Amino acid sequence: MTSQKFMPDFKTEAELKARQLKGLKWTVAHAWNGSPAYRAKFDAAGVVPEDIQTLEDIRKLPFTTAEDLRAGYPFPLRAVPYEKVVRIHSSSGTTGKRKNLCYTQKDVDDWSHFFARAFEMAGVTPEDRVQIAVGYGVWTAGVGFQLACEKLGAMALPVGPGNVDMQCQFLEDLGATVLCCTASMGLLMAEEVRRRGLTDRVRIKKVIYGSERSSVSMREKISELFGGAELFDITGLTELYGPGAGIECPHHDCIHYWADYYITEIVDPDTLEPLPDGEWGEMVVTTLCKEAVPLIRYRTHDITRIIPGPCTCGSIMPRHSRIRGRTDDMFIFRAVNIYPSSIDAVLSGIPGVGSEYQIHLARDASERGVMRLIVERAENTPPDQTDELVREVLGRVKKKILVTPTVEIVDYGTLPRTGRKSKRIFDTRIQDPII
Repeated sequence: MTSQKFMPDFKTEAELKARQLKGLKWTVAHAWNGSPAYRAKFDAAGVVPEDIQTLEDIRKLPFTTAEDLRAGYPFPLRAVPYEKVVRIHSSSGTTGKRKNLCYTQKDVDDWSHFFARAFEMAGVTPEDRVQIAVGYGVWTAGVGFQLACEKLGAMALPVGPGNVDMQCQFLEDLGATVLCCTASMGLLMAEEVRRRGLTDRVRIKKVIYGSERSSVSMREKISELFGGAELFDITGLTELYGPGAGIECPHHDCIHYWADYYITEIVDPDTLEPLPDGEWGEMVVTTLCKEAVPLIRYRTHDITRIIPGPCTCGSIMPRHSRIRGRTDDMFIFRAVNIYPSSIDAVLSGIPGVGSEYQIHLARDASERGVMRLIVERAENTPPDQTDELVREVLGRVKKKILVTPTVEIVDYGTLPRTGRKSKRIFDTRIQDPII
């Protein structure tokens, strides 16, 4: 690492914990005073801000969930006046309503600072040219990468997702040295570079990717096709500012997370009791300085574990493993968060379609993600309507869910029935280790 401009000024774990305790006390008092929704949750749990005197007292606080965000739509858990809100970002929700998150100017500044820290840890410098191939708009991805890139002083190339021709043109003509993308997009671009004979004309040295899990073999293939580029897995979620909340260091020993901005707990997803370092469980996060929408013990549903002990890179920042999976039924396909209930809602509005369906996620021979949606016809729908139903299902899923699956219509009664919850998602995208 060539610079430490965005790293914190403390050097010991005791100083870090003191920073965390100060932030935790502030956050609880801020939520209590500014958010009626949080105050009601605290009242129900019998907790007041004065009860928080140590870091262990965090366990007295109630959990926050996606349901709390949904219930408070369109400005959930807001703890500042509207005039202090300078931005809104959104992510998908389980019932069609998006999870909207408010940001103050300080929130935006904090986010760009620790995201620049992530770039810094990955060895990005002002001499780099950073091609940003992720979504812009209400999503946190594109604007987050761009803010951090500009904060660091590197040249931002905001291409956005897709548009392979422009991506390749920028890689070659503008001399991008860093590519920011999803793992799938990274693989697609690496293959396109080789297919178009551009391998000797592109200068990609680092690929910073996030939003979806990737296997060891997939990472190795991307690196190989880009001529030995170094890959960095970056983490984050919209509720927690956005991407940039943690990243691999150059020693690639799991994810360093910014513990001076949020506390990470690992809990048993069934009992919600804390688990010791090293054990796999659900990640729960509590922000320490977030103004507009503080998060207090927010259940992310991501499965990971805290890595005990210091990293060989020397950073004071603690580590967790790469995300292994989810405790709920959400899945991510091509950077879109999808809940089966969203598929339910789409299919239920299509005449001639039954209630049973399956979602099959896989990778094709080129390691690109594919999604196959198998849907039953309704009981009295004749087979000669199959082609029409395929077009209707495909069109509506593409419009509402923002992904394009292949659609297969099968006879009524074809898919298995069970007295328990039906298994709807079959994910075989990752067959080898992710750690």
